[in-house]
Amino acid sequence: MSPRITIATSARVLMQLRHDPRTIAMLLVVPSLLMSLLWWIYDDGRMFDLIGPALLAIFPFLVMFLVTSIATLRERTTGTLERLLAMPTGKLDFLLGYALAFGAVALVQATLTATVAVGLLDMRATGPTWILVAVAVFDALLGVALGLFVSAFAATEFQVVQFMPALILPQFLLCGLLVPRAELPGILEPISDVLPLSYAVDAMLEVQAVAEPSVTGDVAVVVGFSLALLALGAATLRRRTP
Repeated sequence: MSPRITIATSARVLMQLRHDPRTIAMLLVVPSLLMSLLWWIYDDGRMFDLIGPALLAIFPFLVMFLVTSIATLRERTTGTLERLLAMPTGKLDFLLGYALAFGAVALVQATLTATVAVGLLDMRATGPTWILVAVAVFDALLGVALGLFVSAFAATEFQVVQFMPALILPQFLLCGLLVPRAELPGILEPISDVLPLSYAVDAMLEVQAVAEPSVTGDVAVVVGFSLALLALGAATLRRRTP
């Protein structure tokens, strides 16, 4: 691994994003629009305050997963990855470069979405707003890491989309947003305990309910999953799609 190559990879990815307005809109605008739609649905405000923080974690996670997995797959299917790996660029350089680039985007995305939710939509949380933003950034990075990992197993963009009901929807159903995790029936509760999105939502719910939230443990689990997924992605990433 070379820090210089990793940074150069990040710069290349950011340059590509700069010339792709549709992807920029998907990354930066869509989560805020979804939060606004949710506010419109719950126009009394109370329910929005209850579930808004959790969805502030879920929406960036979902969007970053989708964009990252498809972007990485295109690098492989177009032969770009094979050409890069023929040079001194290693798989970990490539993945960390992507993670840094999309991590920077995630910071902007989470800040923008939280600003819209708190500033324009008047979402109220008991804990500090900056913790909402920080947790949302880590959740978006989890989406980046999962997208990088999944892209190694997909041969087409359609196959990437097929991973969503297999990997994303079960986490959404079991993360504690619809039913508290402690009230899940039977085997579902221990399953939710090993899903990373559960800890992201736990952290957001803590910020929503507590004036001085303790989210270090939940964030550590999310970061640990992200690092593990990046390591697995480096081990399984193929140079090209057959």
